[in-house]
Amino acid sequence: MGSREVTEQLDWNGKKVTVAGLGVSGIPAARVLHGLGALVTVVNDGDDERSRAQAADLEAEGITVRLGDGATLPSGTELIVTTPGWRPDKPLFAAAAEAGVEVWGDVELAWRLRGPGAAPWLAVTGTNGKTTTVRMLASILEAAGLRTAAVGNIGVSLLDAVCDETYRDLDVLAVELSSYQLHWAPSVRAHSAAVLNLAPDHLDWHGSMEAYAADKGRIYEGNQVACVYNVADKVTEDLVREADVEEGCRAIGFTLGTPGPSQLGVVEGILVDRAFVENRQKNAQELAEVADVQPPAPHNIANALAAAALARAFGVDAKAVRDGLKAFRPDPHRIELVEEVQGVTYVDDSKATNTHAAEASLAAYDPIVWIAGGLAKGAAFDELVQRSAKRLRGAVLIGADRALIREALARHAPEVPVVDLDRTDTGAMSEAVREAARLARPGDTVLLAPACASMDMFTNYNKRGEAFADAVRALAVTGDA
Repeated sequence: MGSREVTEQLDWNGKKVTVAGLGVSGIPAARVLHGLGALVTVVNDGDDERSRAQAADLEAEGITVRLGDGATLPSGTELIVTTPGWRPDKPLFAAAAEAGVEVWGDVELAWRLRGPGAAPWLAVTGTNGKTTTVRMLASILEAAGLRTAAVGNIGVSLLDAVCDETYRDLDVLAVELSSYQLHWAPSVRAHSAAVLNLAPDHLDWHGSMEAYAADKGRIYEGNQVACVYNVADKVTEDLVREADVEEGCRAIGFTLGTPGPSQLGVVEGILVDRAFVENRQKNAQELAEVADVQPPAPHNIANALAAAALARAFGVDAKAVRDGLKAFRPDPHRIELVEEVQGVTYVDDSKATNTHAAEASLAAYDPIVWIAGGLAKGAAFDELVQRSAKRLRGAVLIGADRALIREALARHAPEVPVVDLDRTDTGAMSEAVREAARLARPGDTVLLAPACASMDMFTNYNKRGEAFADAVRALAVTGDA
C-alpha cells in the first residue's frame, strides 16, 4: 500500500490573508485561517442580503469582511486564498501579481495544511465522469479494508478532510478535482492521478481549450506511482508526457479494447489488468466482469477501469476491485433507470450537461427518443448529432438554447422527427415526456441527456432529473405525464 508523506507545517500567526469570495469554500477557508491565527479579510463582489448575513456571522467571529469591492487588494496582503468560481482575469489577481502576492485556491490551502503523516491522495479529474470514478475508487478502497473517503469537488471539502478529526486517521483519500481547483493548486502532489477525458467545457472561465487542458494536466505534476490516462483520448496521454513526475512514476492507460502492456482494458466481457502484474508483456490479471459495473454503459466501464487503475497503483488486490465495483451504485441522475412503461425504457442522465457527456450516454442505447436542451454554454452540437444520428428514433427539445440542437438535427439527421417545445417553465418536462412517449416504440429508450446546463428552467440538474422521473412515473400510473 502507499506510504504516508511528511508535510511541512506553516506559521500562520499574524499573516495577512485575503480570502476572495464568500460561499461554500470561501467561508470555511476564512474560518480555518482565522483559527490558525491569520489576520483574515474576506472580499466579495456582491453586497446582497445573503452576503450581508454571511458577513455579519464572520465579523462576529473577528474576521474582517469587505462587501461590494472584490477588485482592490487590501493593504498589506501577504497571500490570497480564492474560491474556485473566481475567474483568473479578475482585477484582484492582476493587482496581486503586480504586488508579488501568491494566489492559492482552497485545495492548495488544504494541501498545505495537511498534518504529519497525512493520507496520500488518489486524484481524479476530467470533463466527465469524475464523481462516479471517485466514488467507485472509494468503494474499491473500502472493499480492500482501507479507511478512506471520497472528497474534494464531490461535496466534502478538502479543508474538512485535512482539518476535521473525523478524517484524520484515514489511510488514503479519493479526491475529485475540477479544472478551477487545479488552476489555483500549484503544489498539490498526488500519489497517483487520472485524467479521464477532455472535451470543451468552461472555456469562458479558462479562456481557451489549451488553457483548460493545461489546468487539467496539473493533476499529474509530481505523481509518485502512476499517471492514469485514457487511451482513446490522446490529449490525456500528451498531458502525461508533459508532466514532471517523480522518478519511477509510470504512465498507465485504460481502454475499452484489449489492453497492451501497462494498460487496463476489456477482453471478452472481463476487465483485465496488464499494468500491475509480473511480466506484463505476457500476463494479465482478471479484475471483474463488465456485468459487475452498474450501469454497464461504455463510458461507465471506462470510469471503472480508471478507478481500478488508481486502486491497483495503491496496491489493492484484484478481489477488492471486483467487490468494490459490485457494491457500487451511481448517484442519481447519472444514466439512472427510472421505469419501463409499455415496453419503453426511461433513463435519466440529467447530469449530462455538456455534449461530451451526452454523446457517451447516447452511445449506450439504441434506438433512442432523445430529450435535450437547456443552456448551451457556448457549445456546438454538430459533432454530437453526426455521431448519434443513427441511434435516434426522435428528439424532443426543451430549454432556452434548443434551437441550436434543432438546427444541428436539421443539418445532420433531417429524417429524425423533432418536437420543439416553445416553453421554458418547469412544467415543460411533463409535456416533453408525453411527446417522447408518443414517438417511442416498444424496445426503445427515452433518454434525458440534455447536453446543456439546467439553470434556464431548473435550480440544478438534480431538479431537472427529478422532474423527468416524476413525469415518467405519472405516465406509468395514469398513462399521462
